[in-house]
Amino acid sequence: MDPGPPLTLGRAHPGTPFPKDLILPNGGTPAGTSSPASSSSLLNRLQLDDDIDGETRDLFVTVDDPKKHVCTMETYITYRITTKSTRVEFDLPEYSVRRRYQDFDWLRNKLEESQPTHLIPPLPEKFVVKGVVDRFSEEFVETRRKALDKFLKRITDHPVLSFNEHFNVFLTAKDLNAYKKQGIALLTRVGESVKHVTGGYKLRSRPLEFAAIGDYLDTFALKLGTIDRIAQRIIKEEIEYLVELREYGPVYSTWSALEGELAEPLEGVSACIGNCSTALEELTDDITEEFLPVLREYILYSDSMKGVLKKRDQVHAEYEAKLEAVALRKEDRPKVPADVEKCQDRMECFNADLKADMERWQGNKRNDFRQLLVGLADKNIQYYEKCLMAWESIIPLLQEKQEAK
Repeated sequence: MDPGPPLTLGRAHPGTPFPKDLILPNGGTPAGTSSPASSSSLLNRLQLDDDIDGETRDLFVTVDDPKKHVCTMETYITYRITTKSTRVEFDLPEYSVRRRYQDFDWLRNKLEESQPTHLIPPLPEKFVVKGVVDRFSEEFVETRRKALDKFLKRITDHPVLSFNEHFNVFLTAKDLNAYKKQGIALLTRVGESVKHVTGGYKLRSRPLEFAAIGDYLDTFALKLGTIDRIAQRIIKEEIEYLVELREYGPVYSTWSALEGELAEPLEGVSACIGNCSTALEELTDDITEEFLPVLREYILYSDSMKGVLKKRDQVHAEYEAKLEAVALRKEDRPKVPADVEKCQDRMECFNADLKADMERWQGNKRNDFRQLLVGLADKNIQYYEKCLMAWESIIPLLQEKQEAK
């Protein structure tokens, strides 16, 4: 029986603390992992610590069943969003709705508006280069489905974002467009205040801990960007090599027709090259569909975190400016105005939320990249084992001919 697509999970209580050694689960099937029956599988020898003990789950969300819609003005893909929950915020225990990419984009924008102090997970990039990537191809749609599923998984797993009312509407509303037009005001008090912060304030310098976060994100994004570019070049070269192999193998087969005793070994070499070609194609597909999307997600993640840092800086700068204005008053003991205290509260809220989200993000990152790199190593081992097996298979053919002499 098909167990169906993996479910994404939600925390039970928005105030649940996160221990420092907590590793959050990765949505979907681990990237690049092989069947447990494979003797070469590193996953048979390495136990990934991706279990969460003591967590009560009460929200399950999955993205599946992409469908193509052809209209007069446009063609687009929708995805089925299935939600199961025991939370009181949901009127029913289960919902099933269809959403397109622009609906996911609307949700992310609303989360940024209403939760400005939190890190909002990134979406896969919308635009693709026409003529290079077919955005309606089965491979592209499946890659995007996985990314959208992970996006909702990140939100579902967050102790604050998962309780956002916009998220609830996204998961349950049959007619989301009507809700978009209605546009109810759901900004939090912090969201209202941050929204009205102007760019007129300039922070002298970031506190050391946030400066360290900014430096880390810059370096992290630079390293991933370099790996992404090199990986794409490697894939391009492998595809070119694959074309050569597919022309190379059949030559031995046609040559065998001219030979007597060499015919069988030559056919063996042709088959061997064909097997190596198939193995290389599988490896290239795995890197393209599993490895690169994770790199790009985390590059976008670092950009999102930088955006939250920038908003934190604006609030901090506003607080400094207002505090200075109070200090310049010609009073022995000037009373701190209420607006300054509110600004301080906003800054402290930013600090706490940003640090908590950074810790949570680091836990996700460690787990995701451990699974990704183990899967990458496993797939490479399988590729070289298949090539080795293919070439070893023709040795007996050559030895039989030598013994016959």
